[in-house]
Amino acid sequence: MNLVIIPAIAFTICALLHRVALTDFVKLKLLDNPEKYGMTRRKLPYPTGILSVLTFLVIFAYLAPWTIQSAGIFGSIFILALVSFIDDRRGLDPKLRLFMQALVAFLIFATGSRVYTLTNPLLADGLINLDTIDIPSSLFGPLPLLSGIFTIFWLMLCMNALNWFDGIPGQVSTLSTIGFLVIGLLSLSERVGQTELALIAFVLAGISFAGLLFDFPPNKVLMGDTGAMFFGLMLGVLTLYTGGKVATAFLVLGVPLIDVFLVIIRRLSKGVNPMRGNATDEHLHHRLLSKGWSERKVILLTAGLGTLFGVSALFLSSTEKLIAAGVLLLVMIGLGIYSRKV
Repeated sequence: MNLVIIPAIAFTICALLHRVALTDFVKLKLLDNPEKYGMTRRKLPYPTGILSVLTFLVIFAYLAPWTIQSAGIFGSIFILALVSFIDDRRGLDPKLRLFMQALVAFLIFATGSRVYTLTNPLLADGLINLDTIDIPSSLFGPLPLLSGIFTIFWLMLCMNALNWFDGIPGQVSTLSTIGFLVIGLLSLSERVGQTELALIAFVLAGISFAGLLFDFPPNKVLMGDTGAMFFGLMLGVLTLYTGGKVATAFLVLGVPLIDVFLVIIRRLSKGVNPMRGNATDEHLHHRLLSKGWSERKVILLTAGLGTLFGVSALFLSSTEKLIAAGVLLLVMIGLGIYSRKV
């Protein structure tokens, strides 16, 4: 019953906070700056992603047993939210943002949220061991080097992939809701069997869906980096707790993850700094919009691919997931060709 009631409570709290923000954010002058980007629309409450973070932290503090792991997650979310909120409001140096993201990922890893093996169907024993080399640490104990490299890279990738994919209001909320639901169902399966983890995933699904009611086009609010980074981080963290089911998470988040890699490849091939965009190599959603697609149609495409490949991953073997990832890559390449400027 808790799998329904508590996520419903989280949804209700977050939805009510968003409703209040429609007026109170205006009074507090927590609004975006559309004229900065040449837009003439009215200013919107921004960044409302902080409401999703606060809702989750309250629920998480109630649900989670207080261990060094849960404290590491709680503290890391708080730090990331604070930095992202300041960045949304005033702007921070990109190098400082990247450093803080790495720090957050390291704290989560160092306090115990990590994977020790990855499934690889191409190997004889089917596993890649990440705990073969330990780094001594007086504060955190022995830290597995390879696990640390993978964990930090994975969490930073998830954070930034969703943040860079936030070019259309509602897109991150939609994909996050699907991702959390899939991870929740995976957690309930016999392969994982973690009811507590499923509860956290469903709570996050309720929170992201509550935000979706307000930021789906035509949107009334903007979640900002605060929301996108938070949802990306939590999708990455939950993947670690499902036993490193990275292939499943990759299929759910395949559209933004592959899009990031394709954009980087295009920019590098043109001698452009991959961290800075330009008018000729936008992300897929920008390219589809320039093709005449509406924002809702782009979100529908993203949601459709995320649902199709994410749900199918629940029933696929490791080898079949690898094939599915290859198919999704081909789909993304095809969409990239279709959406390129003539």
